[in-house]
Amino acid sequence: MRVNESAGPRAAGLRSLSARSAVLSMLLAVHPPQLPVKDLVRLVEPFGVGGSTLRAALSRMVAAGDLWRTDAVYGLSDRLLARQRRQDDAIQPGTRAWHGDWEMVVITATGRGPAERAELRARLTALRLAELREGVWLRPANLDRPLPDELRRVAGTYTARPDEPARALVARLWPLDGWAATARALLAHAAAAPGPAERLTAFAAIVRHLLGDPVLPPALLPPDWPGPALRTAYAEYRREVAAAAGWRDRGET
Repeated sequence: MRVNESAGPRAAGLRSLSARSAVLSMLLAVHPPQLPVKDLVRLVEPFGVGGSTLRAALSRMVAAGDLWRTDAVYGLSDRLLARQRRQDDAIQPGTRAWHGDWEMVVITATGRGPAERAELRARLTALRLAELREGVWLRPANLDRPLPDELRRVAGTYTARPDEPARALVARLWPLDGWAATARALLAHAAAAPGPAERLTAFAAIVRHLLGDPVLPPALLPPDWPGPALRTAYAEYRREVAAAAGWRDRGET
């Protein structure tokens, strides 16, 4: 799906704030992702979430498996720890020098149902691969990460050198202009946010948008690519949240 190039709030991925989203944003921003309830009460109050509303939301999140609770401390479940790792990678993706090679994944398994195919597509997209044609996914080989072993059960993995010029291929695979336009709109919304709730909403949208950054080699990016600015803005916001929580963010180096 191509990114909507409109710069309005809806196109930028801004969503209304709920008690659940406020709690998750606080916990996803600290390392380790756990906070005493007294700190959560203090942190979400500026977002218009009262103590009784917060406690009801925490109970529902524990029952749903989003959080665990020990005494008066709440933390992210294993499932949401994986989400935090994806967000951390979105902010600080590991990269290496690019020398012209491309990663290529060719789906070889057959007989999969629609749900399995959709799950596989989501996994490949999360790995920042793009689909050239049905069953063939690729990207420049500049990410410092291995492909998961389980992927090899359903696909072959290769190193390739496409004949098509790299810039032209990138332009076909990723809607870079649309992504950049939305990124700049999000930066503007965050800078203009009048209060804590609006800032949280803006930065939650920013981290979602960063998950869709293809993290291409600099030589293949348009001029003034806003990815680094978006990462810097979110990293600064995360430090603010960690400081407000009185928490040393051990996820940063």
